[in-house]
Amino acid sequence: MKSFLCILLIFWVTNTKAQTIIDRDPEIAKMVSDVSRDSLQSYINTLVAFGTRNTLSTQTDSKRGIGAARNWVLKKFNEFAKGSNGRLSAMIDTTTIQPNGKRVDKPFILGNVVATLKGTDPNDTRIFIISGHLDTRRSDVMDITGDAPGADDDGSGTAAVIECARIMSRHSFPATIIFVAVSGEEQGLLGSTFMANKAKKENWNIEGVFNNDIIGSNNSNETDIINNTKVRVFSEGIPMYETEKNIKRIMALGLENDSKSRQLARYIKEIGERYVDNLQVQMVYRTDRFLRGGDHLPYLQNGFTAVRITEMNENFTRQHQDVRKENGIDYGDVPKWIDYEYLRKNTALNLCNLANLAKAPSAPEDVKIEIKNLSNTTSLSWEKPKSGKVNGYYVLIRETVSPVWQKKIFTKENKMTLPYSKDNYFFAVQSESETGNESLPVMPTVSR
Repeated sequence: MKSFLCILLIFWVTNTKAQTIIDRDPEIAKMVSDVSRDSLQSYINTLVAFGTRNTLSTQTDSKRGIGAARNWVLKKFNEFAKGSNGRLSAMIDTTTIQPNGKRVDKPFILGNVVATLKGTDPNDTRIFIISGHLDTRRSDVMDITGDAPGADDDGSGTAAVIECARIMSRHSFPATIIFVAVSGEEQGLLGSTFMANKAKKENWNIEGVFNNDIIGSNNSNETDIINNTKVRVFSEGIPMYETEKNIKRIMALGLENDSKSRQLARYIKEIGERYVDNLQVQMVYRTDRFLRGGDHLPYLQNGFTAVRITEMNENFTRQHQDVRKENGIDYGDVPKWIDYEYLRKNTALNLCNLANLAKAPSAPEDVKIEIKNLSNTTSLSWEKPKSGKVNGYYVLIRETVSPVWQKKIFTKENKMTLPYSKDNYFFAVQSESETGNESLPVMPTVSR
Protein backbone atom coordinates (compact mmCIF):
# COMPACT_ATOMS: atom_id res chain seq x y z
CA MET A 1 0.00 0.00 0.00
CA LYS A 2 2.85 2.37 0.89
CA SER A 3 4.58 1.60 -2.44
CA PHE A 4 1.38 2.44 -4.31
CA LEU A 5 1.06 5.75 -2.45
CA CYS A 6 4.70 6.62 -3.21
CA ILE A 7 4.18 5.91 -6.91
CA LEU A 8 0.99 8.00 -6.89
CA LEU A 9 2.80 10.87 -5.14
CA ILE A 10 5.68 10.78 -7.64
CA PHE A 11 3.18 10.76 -10.53
CA TRP A 12 1.30 13.75 -9.04
CA VAL A 13 4.48 15.78 -8.43
CA THR A 14 5.89 15.02 -11.89
CA ASN A 15 2.70 15.99 -13.67
CA THR A 16 2.17 19.08 -11.52
CA LYS A 17 5.64 20.37 -12.46
CA ALA A 18 4.95 19.59 -16.12
CA GLN A 19 1.84 21.75 -16.25
CA THR A 20 2.11 24.99 -18.18
CA ILE A 21 1.14 28.10 -16.26
CA ILE A 22 -0.62 30.69 -18.41
CA ASP A 23 -0.02 34.25 -17.25
CA ARG A 24 -2.86 36.49 -18.36
CA ASP A 25 -2.90 40.26 -18.08
CA PRO A 26 -5.92 40.83 -15.76
CA GLU A 27 -7.09 43.87 -17.73
CA ILE A 28 -7.09 41.95 -21.00
CA ALA A 29 -8.70 38.91 -19.38
CA LYS A 30 -11.51 41.14 -18.15
CA MET A 31 -12.00 42.63 -21.63
CA VAL A 32 -12.19 39.12 -23.09
CA SER A 33 -14.84 38.15 -20.53
CA ASP A 34 -16.85 41.25 -21.50
CA VAL A 35 -17.33 40.05 -25.10
CA SER A 36 -21.07 39.42 -25.30
CA ARG A 37 -22.91 36.86 -27.43
CA ASP A 38 -26.08 38.90 -26.98
CA SER A 39 -24.41 42.06 -28.29
CA LEU A 40 -23.02 40.23 -31.31
CA GLN A 41 -26.43 38.74 -32.09
CA SER A 42 -28.07 42.16 -31.77
CA TYR A 43 -25.56 43.72 -34.20
CA ILE A 44 -26.11 40.99 -36.81
CA ASN A 45 -29.89 41.15 -36.54
CA THR A 46 -29.77 44.91 -37.06
CA LEU A 47 -27.44 44.61 -40.05
CA VAL A 48 -29.64 41.96 -41.68
CA ALA A 49 -32.71 44.16 -41.14
CA PHE A 50 -31.34 46.68 -43.65
CA GLY A 51 -32.40 44.19 -46.35
CA THR A 52 -29.41 44.62 -48.61
CA ARG A 53 -26.04 46.18 -47.96
CA ASN A 54 -24.85 45.94 -51.54
CA THR A 55 -22.24 48.65 -52.12
CA LEU A 56 -24.27 50.04 -55.04
CA SER A 57 -27.59 49.99 -53.16
CA THR A 58 -29.48 53.07 -52.01
CA GLN A 59 -27.71 55.65 -49.83
CA THR A 60 -30.77 57.82 -49.25
CA ASP A 61 -33.25 55.41 -47.66
CA SER A 62 -33.13 55.68 -43.85
CA LYS A 63 -34.04 52.04 -43.29
CA ARG A 64 -32.65 50.06 -46.21
CA GLY A 65 -29.39 49.76 -48.11
CA ILE A 66 -25.72 50.49 -47.60
CA GLY A 67 -26.31 54.12 -46.65
CA ALA A 68 -28.59 53.27 -43.73
CA ALA A 69 -26.23 50.48 -42.61
CA ARG A 70 -23.13 52.63 -42.48
CA ASN A 71 -25.02 55.43 -40.70
CA TRP A 72 -26.06 52.92 -38.04
CA VAL A 73 -22.47 51.69 -37.57
CA LEU A 74 -21.33 55.31 -37.24
CA LYS A 75 -24.05 55.85 -34.62
CA LYS A 76 -22.79 52.87 -32.61
CA PHE A 77 -19.19 54.13 -32.75
CA ASN A 78 -20.32 57.58 -31.59
CA GLU A 79 -22.23 56.01 -28.69
CA PHE A 80 -19.04 54.26 -27.59
CA ALA A 81 -17.07 57.49 -28.00
CA LYS A 82 -19.10 59.09 -25.19
CA GLY A 83 -17.49 56.74 -22.67
CA SER A 84 -13.96 56.99 -24.03
CA ASN A 85 -12.83 60.23 -22.36
CA GLY A 86 -12.31 61.77 -25.76
CA ARG A 87 -10.02 59.04 -27.07
CA LEU A 88 -12.45 57.52 -29.63
CA SER A 89 -13.60 59.49 -32.68
CA ALA A 90 -15.60 58.24 -35.66
CA MET A 91 -16.35 59.24 -39.24
CA ILE A 92 -17.45 57.93 -42.62
CA ASP A 93 -14.46 58.27 -44.90
CA THR A 94 -15.71 58.69 -48.46
CA THR A 95 -14.41 58.70 -51.99
CA THR A 96 -16.05 58.70 -55.44
CA ILE A 97 -15.72 55.50 -57.44
CA GLN A 98 -16.15 55.61 -61.21
CA PRO A 99 -17.53 52.79 -63.42
CA ASN A 100 -14.82 50.22 -64.11
CA GLY A 101 -16.44 47.84 -66.59
CA LYS A 102 -16.43 45.09 -63.98
CA ARG A 103 -18.58 45.26 -60.85
CA VAL A 104 -19.18 49.01 -60.84
CA ASP A 105 -21.58 50.24 -63.55
CA LYS A 106 -22.23 53.76 -62.28
CA PRO A 107 -20.44 56.47 -60.28
CA PHE A 108 -21.14 56.26 -56.56
CA ILE A 109 -19.90 57.46 -53.19
CA LEU A 110 -18.02 54.73 -51.34
CA GLY A 111 -17.85 55.09 -47.55
CA ASN A 112 -15.80 53.28 -44.93
CA VAL A 113 -16.99 53.68 -41.33
CA VAL A 114 -13.86 54.37 -39.29
CA ALA A 115 -13.44 54.73 -35.52
CA THR A 116 -10.01 55.68 -34.17
CA LEU A 117 -9.00 54.98 -30.57
CA LYS A 118 -6.07 57.34 -30.19
CA GLY A 119 -3.03 56.03 -28.34
CA THR A 120 -2.02 57.75 -25.10
CA ASP A 121 1.74 57.85 -25.81
CA PRO A 122 2.57 60.81 -28.10
CA ASN A 123 5.85 59.11 -29.02
CA ASP A 124 4.13 55.89 -30.09
CA THR A 125 3.07 56.12 -33.75
CA ARG A 126 2.04 52.48 -34.10
CA ILE A 127 -1.40 51.70 -35.55
CA PHE A 128 -3.28 48.40 -35.36
CA ILE A 129 -6.39 47.90 -37.52
CA ILE A 130 -9.34 45.53 -37.12
CA SER A 131 -11.53 45.32 -40.21
CA GLY A 132 -14.71 43.66 -41.44
CA HIS A 133 -16.67 44.43 -44.61
CA LEU A 134 -20.11 45.97 -44.29
CA ASP A 135 -21.35 45.21 -47.81
CA THR A 136 -23.22 42.10 -48.99
CA ARG A 137 -24.23 40.53 -52.30
CA ARG A 138 -26.76 38.23 -53.91
CA SER A 139 -26.05 35.39 -56.34
CA ASP A 140 -25.88 38.13 -58.99
CA VAL A 141 -23.36 40.61 -57.60
CA MET A 142 -24.97 43.40 -59.67
CA ASP A 143 -28.43 42.86 -58.14
CA ILE A 144 -28.62 45.91 -55.86
CA THR A 145 -32.31 45.80 -54.87
CA GLY A 146 -33.08 42.26 -53.72
CA ASP A 147 -32.47 41.10 -50.16
CA ALA A 148 -28.87 40.15 -49.34
CA PRO A 149 -28.82 39.51 -45.57
CA GLY A 150 -25.10 38.77 -45.21
CA ALA A 151 -25.33 37.52 -41.63
CA ASP A 152 -22.00 35.69 -41.77
CA ASP A 153 -20.47 37.29 -44.90
CA ASP A 154 -19.63 39.65 -43.45
CA GLY A 155 -22.07 40.60 -40.74
CA SER A 156 -19.97 38.43 -38.43
CA GLY A 157 -16.75 40.35 -39.13
CA THR A 158 -18.51 43.70 -38.84
CA ALA A 159 -20.11 42.64 -35.55
CA ALA A 160 -16.67 41.66 -34.20
CA VAL A 161 -15.32 45.11 -35.13
CA ILE A 162 -18.23 46.86 -33.38
CA GLU A 163 -17.97 44.71 -30.25
CA CYS A 164 -14.20 45.25 -29.97
CA ALA A 165 -14.80 49.01 -30.28
CA ARG A 166 -17.46 48.88 -27.57
CA ILE A 167 -15.19 47.20 -25.06
CA MET A 168 -11.81 48.68 -25.94
CA SER A 169 -13.06 52.27 -26.07
CA ARG A 170 -13.40 52.10 -22.28
CA HIS A 171 -9.67 51.40 -21.92
CA SER A 172 -6.51 53.27 -22.88
CA PHE A 173 -3.51 51.99 -24.81
CA PRO A 174 -0.16 53.57 -25.73
CA ALA A 175 -0.66 52.68 -29.42
CA THR A 176 -3.58 53.61 -31.68
CA ILE A 177 -6.30 51.13 -32.69
CA ILE A 178 -8.55 51.68 -35.71
CA PHE A 179 -11.90 49.90 -36.06
CA VAL A 180 -13.25 49.93 -39.61
CA ALA A 181 -16.29 48.57 -41.44
CA VAL A 182 -15.29 48.84 -45.10
CA SER A 183 -17.56 48.90 -48.14
CA GLY A 184 -16.95 47.57 -51.61
CA GLU A 185 -15.37 44.21 -50.76
CA GLU A 186 -17.75 42.29 -53.00
CA GLN A 187 -17.23 44.86 -55.78
CA GLY A 188 -13.47 44.29 -55.84
CA LEU A 189 -11.93 45.23 -52.46
CA LEU A 190 -12.73 48.89 -53.14
CA GLY A 191 -12.99 50.13 -49.56
CA SER A 192 -9.86 48.43 -48.27
CA THR A 193 -7.92 49.55 -51.35
CA PHE A 194 -8.99 53.15 -50.71
CA MET A 195 -7.92 52.92 -47.06
CA ALA A 196 -4.63 51.08 -47.70
CA ASN A 197 -3.62 53.51 -50.45
CA LYS A 198 -4.45 56.45 -48.17
CA ALA A 199 -2.39 54.91 -45.36
CA LYS A 200 0.57 54.46 -47.69
CA LYS A 201 0.33 58.02 -49.02
CA GLU A 202 0.08 59.51 -45.52
CA ASN A 203 2.83 57.26 -44.07
CA TRP A 204 0.72 55.59 -41.41
CA ASN A 205 2.81 53.35 -39.17
CA ILE A 206 0.53 50.29 -39.47
CA GLU A 207 2.05 47.32 -37.63
CA GLY A 208 -0.81 44.89 -38.07
CA VAL A 209 -4.14 44.53 -39.88
CA PHE A 210 -6.71 41.97 -38.67
CA ASN A 211 -9.12 41.34 -41.55
CA ASN A 212 -12.17 39.43 -40.30
CA ASP A 213 -14.25 37.93 -43.09
CA ILE A 214 -16.74 35.12 -42.36
CA ILE A 215 -16.02 34.22 -38.73
CA GLY A 216 -19.40 33.19 -37.34
CA SER A 217 -20.46 29.78 -38.67
CA ASN A 218 -19.16 26.38 -37.61
CA ASN A 219 -20.07 23.91 -40.35
CA SER A 220 -19.37 23.18 -44.00
CA ASN A 221 -21.48 21.91 -46.85
CA GLU A 222 -20.47 18.77 -48.80
CA THR A 223 -18.07 17.54 -46.10
CA ASP A 224 -20.57 18.18 -43.25
CA ILE A 225 -17.76 19.04 -40.82
CA ILE A 226 -18.97 20.81 -37.68
CA ASN A 227 -16.34 22.43 -35.46
CA ASN A 228 -16.44 25.60 -33.37
CA THR A 229 -13.10 25.04 -31.65
CA LYS A 230 -10.80 26.03 -34.53
CA VAL A 231 -10.33 29.18 -36.61
CA ARG A 232 -8.05 29.85 -39.58
CA VAL A 233 -5.49 32.63 -39.89
CA PHE A 234 -4.15 33.16 -43.40
CA SER A 235 -0.79 34.89 -43.89
CA GLU A 236 1.52 35.46 -46.82
CA GLY A 237 4.97 33.88 -47.08
CA ILE A 238 7.27 35.94 -49.29
CA PRO A 239 5.85 39.50 -49.19
CA MET A 240 4.12 40.77 -52.32
CA TYR A 241 6.05 44.03 -52.35
CA GLU A 242 9.58 42.59 -52.11
CA THR A 243 12.07 43.20 -54.89
CA GLU A 244 13.89 40.39 -56.67
CA LYS A 245 17.05 41.25 -54.72
CA ASN A 246 15.27 40.96 -51.37
CA ILE A 247 13.58 37.72 -52.39
CA LYS A 248 17.00 36.22 -53.09
CA ARG A 249 18.15 37.36 -49.62
CA ILE A 250 15.05 35.82 -48.01
CA MET A 251 15.67 32.51 -49.75
CA ALA A 252 19.40 32.53 -48.92
CA LEU A 253 18.57 32.88 -45.22
CA GLY A 254 15.75 30.33 -45.38
CA LEU A 255 13.13 32.88 -44.26
CA GLU A 256 10.36 32.00 -46.72
CA ASN A 257 8.15 31.14 -43.75
CA ASP A 258 9.04 34.21 -41.69
CA SER A 259 7.43 37.27 -43.26
CA LYS A 260 6.08 39.92 -40.89
CA SER A 261 2.56 38.75 -41.64
CA ARG A 262 3.46 35.19 -40.76
CA GLN A 263 5.02 36.44 -37.52
CA LEU A 264 1.72 38.19 -36.80
CA ALA A 265 -0.11 34.91 -37.42
CA ARG A 266 2.16 33.12 -34.93
CA TYR A 267 1.57 35.91 -32.45
CA ILE A 268 -2.22 35.64 -32.90
CA LYS A 269 -2.02 31.92 -32.22
CA GLU A 270 0.05 32.30 -29.04
CA ILE A 271 -1.92 35.18 -27.53
CA GLY A 272 -5.31 33.92 -28.70
CA GLU A 273 -4.83 30.49 -27.18
CA ARG A 274 -3.55 32.16 -23.99
CA TYR A 275 -6.76 34.12 -23.43
CA VAL A 276 -9.56 32.30 -25.27
CA ASP A 277 -10.48 28.88 -23.96
CA ASN A 278 -11.51 26.05 -26.30
CA LEU A 279 -10.20 27.77 -29.42
CA GLN A 280 -7.29 26.56 -31.51
CA VAL A 281 -5.76 28.90 -34.06
CA GLN A 282 -4.93 27.10 -37.28
CA MET A 283 -2.23 28.93 -39.21
CA VAL A 284 -2.72 28.44 -42.94
CA TYR A 285 0.37 29.01 -45.08
CA ARG A 286 -1.49 30.85 -47.81
CA THR A 287 -2.18 34.53 -48.32
CA ASP A 288 -5.88 33.66 -48.59
CA ARG A 289 -8.14 30.77 -49.52
CA PHE A 290 -7.30 28.91 -52.74
CA LEU A 291 -7.38 31.40 -55.65
CA ARG A 292 -9.46 33.88 -53.62
CA GLY A 293 -8.81 37.16 -51.88
CA GLY A 294 -9.96 39.56 -49.20
CA ASP A 295 -9.56 43.00 -47.68
CA HIS A 296 -6.08 42.34 -46.27
CA LEU A 297 -4.60 42.10 -49.78
CA PRO A 298 -4.45 45.86 -50.52
CA TYR A 299 -2.52 46.37 -47.28
CA LEU A 300 -0.05 43.64 -48.24
CA GLN A 301 0.35 45.20 -51.68
CA ASN A 302 1.25 48.49 -49.98
CA GLY A 303 3.88 46.84 -47.79
CA PHE A 304 1.88 46.58 -44.55
CA THR A 305 1.58 43.55 -42.26
CA ALA A 306 -1.86 41.95 -42.55
CA VAL A 307 -3.67 38.63 -42.05
CA ARG A 308 -7.11 37.21 -42.71
CA ILE A 309 -9.15 35.53 -39.94
CA THR A 310 -11.85 33.15 -41.19
CA GLU A 311 -14.01 30.37 -39.79
CA MET A 312 -12.56 26.87 -40.03
CA ASN A 313 -15.21 25.34 -42.33
CA GLU A 314 -16.96 27.49 -44.93
CA ASN A 315 -20.44 26.68 -46.16
CA PHE A 316 -20.88 27.71 -49.79
CA THR A 317 -24.67 27.23 -49.73
CA ARG A 318 -24.72 30.34 -47.53
CA GLN A 319 -22.20 32.56 -49.34
CA HIS A 320 -23.20 34.74 -52.30
CA GLN A 321 -26.56 32.98 -52.49
CA ASP A 322 -30.12 34.26 -52.84
CA VAL A 323 -32.26 33.08 -49.91
CA ARG A 324 -34.26 30.09 -51.15
CA LYS A 325 -34.90 26.36 -50.75
CA GLU A 326 -33.80 24.20 -53.64
CA ASN A 327 -33.64 20.40 -53.86
CA GLY A 328 -34.20 20.22 -50.13
CA ILE A 329 -31.24 22.54 -49.37
CA ASP A 330 -31.63 25.88 -47.59
CA TYR A 331 -29.59 28.55 -49.37
CA GLY A 332 -28.81 32.01 -48.07
CA ASP A 333 -26.75 33.81 -45.44
CA VAL A 334 -29.32 34.29 -42.67
CA PRO A 335 -28.87 34.70 -38.88
CA LYS A 336 -30.13 31.23 -37.92
CA TRP A 337 -26.90 29.71 -39.20
CA ILE A 338 -24.68 31.81 -36.93
CA ASP A 339 -23.02 30.09 -33.95
CA TYR A 340 -22.84 33.00 -31.51
CA GLU A 341 -20.57 31.21 -29.05
CA TYR A 342 -18.10 30.59 -31.89
CA LEU A 343 -18.41 34.23 -32.96
CA ARG A 344 -17.81 35.31 -29.37
CA LYS A 345 -14.58 33.33 -29.23
CA ASN A 346 -13.37 34.67 -32.58
CA THR A 347 -14.17 38.22 -31.50
CA ALA A 348 -12.27 37.66 -28.26
CA LEU A 349 -9.35 36.34 -30.33
CA ASN A 350 -9.14 39.70 -32.08
CA LEU A 351 -9.59 41.71 -28.90
CA CYS A 352 -6.91 40.04 -26.80
CA ASN A 353 -4.35 40.32 -29.59
CA LEU A 354 -5.12 43.96 -30.33
CA ALA A 355 -4.96 44.80 -26.62
CA ASN A 356 -1.73 42.91 -26.00
CA LEU A 357 -0.04 44.57 -28.98
CA ALA A 358 -1.30 48.05 -28.17
CA LYS A 359 -0.21 47.74 -24.51
CA ALA A 360 3.25 46.41 -25.41
CA PRO A 361 6.28 48.56 -26.21
CA SER A 362 7.25 48.80 -29.84
CA ALA A 363 9.52 46.04 -31.13
CA PRO A 364 13.27 46.07 -30.41
CA GLU A 365 15.44 47.90 -32.94
CA ASP A 366 18.44 46.72 -34.96
CA VAL A 367 18.21 43.03 -34.07
CA LYS A 368 21.38 41.30 -35.30
CA ILE A 369 22.75 37.77 -35.49
CA GLU A 370 26.53 37.48 -35.60
CA ILE A 371 28.07 35.34 -38.34
CA LYS A 372 31.73 36.39 -38.04
CA ASN A 373 32.80 32.81 -37.34
CA LEU A 374 31.29 29.40 -37.97
CA SER A 375 30.03 28.08 -34.64
CA ASN A 376 27.36 25.94 -33.03
CA THR A 377 26.35 28.79 -30.75
CA THR A 378 24.30 31.81 -31.74
CA SER A 379 24.96 35.39 -30.62
CA LEU A 380 22.17 37.97 -30.86
CA SER A 381 22.12 41.68 -30.06
CA TRP A 382 19.52 44.44 -30.28
CA GLU A 383 18.68 48.00 -29.31
CA LYS A 384 15.81 49.25 -27.18
CA PRO A 385 12.48 50.01 -28.91
CA LYS A 386 11.52 53.50 -30.07
CA SER A 387 8.57 53.77 -27.69
CA GLY A 388 7.19 52.25 -24.52
CA LYS A 389 8.48 51.28 -21.10
CA VAL A 390 10.46 48.05 -21.34
CA ASN A 391 10.65 45.48 -18.59
CA GLY A 392 12.87 43.18 -20.63
CA TYR A 393 13.04 41.08 -23.77
CA TYR A 394 12.17 37.58 -24.92
CA VAL A 395 14.49 35.68 -27.20
CA LEU A 396 12.36 33.26 -29.23
CA ILE A 397 13.67 29.96 -30.55
CA ARG A 398 12.17 27.32 -32.80
CA GLU A 399 13.50 24.43 -34.84
CA THR A 400 13.47 24.99 -38.59
CA VAL A 401 10.79 22.30 -38.90
CA SER A 402 8.49 23.91 -36.32
CA PRO A 403 5.64 26.22 -37.38
CA VAL A 404 5.57 28.00 -33.99
CA TRP A 405 8.06 29.40 -31.50
CA GLN A 406 9.04 26.67 -29.04
CA LYS A 407 11.08 28.52 -26.40
CA LYS A 408 10.92 32.01 -24.89
CA ILE A 409 13.96 33.05 -22.86
CA PHE A 410 13.64 36.24 -20.82
CA THR A 411 16.48 38.71 -20.34
CA LYS A 412 16.92 42.31 -19.27
CA GLU A 413 20.11 42.57 -21.34
CA ASN A 414 20.47 43.71 -24.96
CA LYS A 415 22.38 40.66 -26.12
CA MET A 416 22.47 36.92 -25.62
CA THR A 417 24.58 33.95 -26.70
CA LEU A 418 22.70 30.68 -26.98
CA PRO A 419 23.86 27.05 -27.30
CA TYR A 420 21.71 26.53 -30.38
CA SER A 421 22.99 26.16 -33.93
CA LYS A 422 21.93 28.64 -36.61
CA ASP A 423 21.70 25.66 -38.96
CA ASN A 424 18.89 24.04 -37.00
CA TYR A 425 17.01 26.90 -35.36
CA PHE A 426 15.35 30.22 -36.10
CA PHE A 427 15.54 33.13 -33.65
CA ALA A 428 13.67 36.35 -32.97
CA VAL A 429 13.47 39.00 -30.24
CA GLN A 430 10.46 40.81 -28.78
CA SER A 431 10.05 43.55 -26.17
CA GLU A 432 8.00 43.07 -23.02
CA SER A 433 6.13 45.76 -21.05
CA GLU A 434 6.01 46.15 -17.30
CA THR A 435 2.59 44.44 -17.37
CA GLY A 436 3.89 41.47 -19.38
CA ASN A 437 2.63 42.42 -22.85
CA GLU A 438 4.85 41.34 -25.73
CA SER A 439 5.61 43.22 -28.95
CA LEU A 440 5.67 41.53 -32.32
CA PRO A 441 8.86 39.49 -32.74
CA VAL A 442 11.71 40.72 -34.94
CA MET A 443 13.85 38.32 -36.96
CA PRO A 444 17.55 39.24 -36.86
CA THR A 445 19.51 40.60 -39.79
CA VAL A 446 23.08 39.50 -40.40
CA SER A 447 26.00 41.19 -38.63
CA ARG A 448 29.50 40.49 -39.92
